[in-house]
Amino acid sequence: MEAKYLLITKEDRIATVTINRPPVNALNTEVVLEIEQVFEELAKDEELRVIILTGAGKAFVAGADINEMKDFDPIHAREFAQNGHRALNKIENINKPVIAAINGYALGGGCEIALACDFRIMAENAKIGQPEVNLGIIPGFGGTQRLPRLCGTGIAKELIYTGEAIDANEALRIGLVNKVVPQDKLQETAKEIAQKIASKGPRAIRAAKMTINQGIDTDLHSAHTLEIRQFSACFGSPEPKEGMTAFLEKRKPNW
Repeated sequence: MEAKYLLITKEDRIATVTINRPPVNALNTEVVLEIEQVFEELAKDEELRVIILTGAGKAFVAGADINEMKDFDPIHAREFAQNGHRALNKIENINKPVIAAINGYALGGGCEIALACDFRIMAENAKIGQPEVNLGIIPGFGGTQRLPRLCGTGIAKELIYTGEAIDANEALRIGLVNKVVPQDKLQETAKEIAQKIASKGPRAIRAAKMTINQGIDTDLHSAHTLEIRQFSACFGSPEPKEGMTAFLEKRKPNW
C-alpha cells in the first residue's frame, strides 16, 4: 500500500498506521485524503483484526496545516471539512477496532482523529484539545459532535470554548482516554490490547462494533432490537459453535 505521509506495518493480524509528516504531522488535504484511502484499503484486508493509529515523532497530530487553511474562503473550507469528515468516518466505521496510541500533541484535527477511533491510550507526557477558537474557527472534522457524545456536553463545551489543551491525567479523568501510560510503554500497551482483541471471534468483534456505533445514536428500544438481531445473526456463522466447544474442551478457539 503506497502512501506518502502514512507508514503502514502489519504483524500478527494487527496493522499499525503511523502519520508521518514532520515536524508535527499537521493535516493538509493530501494527508486527509491518504487517511481516507488507507482505511478504505485496510477494510478489505480479511486477515487483519485490529488497527493501531499513532503519530511519528513528538506529535500524534498537532492540528491542521494552518499555512493551507489561512487562505481558505467558505467554499474551500467546506471542501476541506467534507474531506475530513469522510476520512474520519472511515476510521469510525471500519469493520475492525481502531486503537489511538496518542504519543504526543493531539490538537484540533488530531483530537478529532483520536475521537474517531474506538478508544484511546495516551502517553503521560502528551496533550490533547480542540484549540480552534484561538484561530477564529470551530472544530471541523467532527469534534463538536463526537466530543460531547464521549465526555458529555458540559465538558465538551468547556474544552471547545476555552481552546485549552489538557494533560493526560485530566483526559483520563473526564473519560476522553481509556489509559495513560509512560511514553516508552505506549506502543507496547497498545499492541498488548490489540493482541487480546485479535484473539477473539472476528465476526463477533465486527458485530459488537457495528451494534455499539449504530445503537448509541438511536432510542433505547430500537437499540435493543438491533442488539437482538445482531446477537442472533452471530449463530449464522461457525464462530459460536467453535468458541463454545473450545470453552467446554478447555482449549483456545481456532478462529
